[in-house]
Amino acid sequence: MSSTRAAVRLRTRALVAVVLAAFVGLVAFLWPFAVAPGRFGTSYAPPLIFGVLLVLVLAVVFAEIADGGIDSKALAMLGVLSALNAALRPLGAGTAGVETVFFVLVLAGRVFGPGFGFTLGCTSLFASALITGGVGPWMPYQMFGCAFVGMLAGLLPRARGRSEILLLAGYGALSGYLFGFLLNLSFWPFSLDPGSSIAYLPGLPFTEQWHRYLAFDVATSLGWDTGRAVTNFVCITLAGPAVLTAFRRAARRARFDAAVRFDPRTTGPGQDAPHS
Repeated sequence: MSSTRAAVRLRTRALVAVVLAAFVGLVAFLWPFAVAPGRFGTSYAPPLIFGVLLVLVLAVVFAEIADGGIDSKALAMLGVLSALNAALRPLGAGTAGVETVFFVLVLAGRVFGPGFGFTLGCTSLFASALITGGVGPWMPYQMFGCAFVGMLAGLLPRARGRSEILLLAGYGALSGYLFGFLLNLSFWPFSLDPGSSIAYLPGLPFTEQWHRYLAFDVATSLGWDTGRAVTNFVCITLAGPAVLTAFRRAARRARFDAAVRFDPRTTGPGQDAPHS
């Protein structure tokens, strides 16, 4: 019987850092519905957002390390899974929306928790961009899109057995659409066409702007997002049980939440002997 408790739990400082980073990430995605882009927005917003979000990702990692949420074992797991996702991504990206990076992200977020999932989403896409040369203004949006996918996977309700696999597979399919929906916001506000009924038009009320974006998303990326959603569903359904078992076994053996104790009987003057 498997547990659904997060293997890497968020503590206060790390939780504050994750909430702050998630909030700024949402602002970076949704600002076109509240602020019309002017000269500052069109010229300087993408690199500025890139820098701010990158700093916040590092703040999340350092906060979790300082607060004990990510120890050396969890950090090693984060590095291994980031490298794995970076290696998996080129196998599917660019072919009918097939994305092979998300199913590991969803399953890792489920086992290791929302903070770990959030950080893994960012680091996976960052490593992938460095490997494939995909560094550009779109990269922070991709990083935070995956971060939200991993974080929400860690917040899903409790379930076990087949019900858990169906829950994760359904969420994986939904996240395929969610990722595409968010990523379109990385370029839609900067592609102005006054003659188009689905392009961004500064100054419109929120409801009209929202309808335009929904139409744009359906017209330009629904088919691609469907390929991603189907890939996620199939990969989680087929590989989910084995991968969940492997992750949970690794979490149990690593004992991420084990407290460190010091036994004075085994220490000499000026020496400490840690025990977990």
